[in-house]
Amino acid sequence: MITLKSPREIEKMAESGAVLAGVHKELRKMIKPGLDTWDIELFARRYIKEHNAYPSEMGFDGYKFATCISINDEVAHGIPRKGLKLKNGDILKVDMCVNKDGFESDSCWTYAVGDVSDEIKKLMEVTRKGLYLGIDQAVIGNRLGDIGNAVQTYVEDENHMGDVRELIGHGIQPSIHEEPNVPAYGVPGQGLRLKEGMTITIEPMVNTGTWEIADRYDKKDDWTYYVSADGTPSAQYEHTLAITKDGPKILTSQDPDIDAKYLL
Repeated sequence: MITLKSPREIEKMAESGAVLAGVHKELRKMIKPGLDTWDIELFARRYIKEHNAYPSEMGFDGYKFATCISINDEVAHGIPRKGLKLKNGDILKVDMCVNKDGFESDSCWTYAVGDVSDEIKKLMEVTRKGLYLGIDQAVIGNRLGDIGNAVQTYVEDENHMGDVRELIGHGIQPSIHEEPNVPAYGVPGQGLRLKEGMTITIEPMVNTGTWEIADRYDKKDDWTYYVSADGTPSAQYEHTLAITKDGPKILTSQDPDIDAKYLL
């Protein structure tokens, strides 16, 4: 079932999103070669708790952590691993969900660790722009296919990178995963029509090579996550947003200047 949120509910989601965005802004200062991924997890837990919120991935479908941490060819759902230290040139994705006063937010960001290659810089640039091209299509009356097609056309047709199919965005609130599914690929004019009050995530995952992914099993932690099928680097950017009469409004913004037109 898809629920339409009131302006008050959207404002409360934005309060949750501000906590989540605050974690990402602090991580910009922390992330460097030699940092243990477990320190990212501990910092996120502490920051979220100090801001009177809860890391809502913890306990969701049995997940044990506040963050998902994926490095290099790891596409999504990697876990924080004690002793796994970041290396110069890595590309790091940190994904998390926050619940504040019963209201959810969800956002992933990609970070360059130290000095990264031009290929990685380009991958990050294309993925982030793809996210915003998708957001621009999230207006009343458009369809989900308009969002996905905007991302896919830019990623695949214009930049010849792989737009991951199997993992997609989603509705959000009252839980972190709600209807509808929000693919980062699609056909314009097809799919569910967007209505005022819908709250969704858009989260393109882009590989420099194929769009296909594969499972990778971590025996030590008894956990399966996703990697690019051809071993190429992957990036992901994700925002939670609301569909409003004034256009799409980002609820997890990290930059009021860049996102000025998307703010409540």
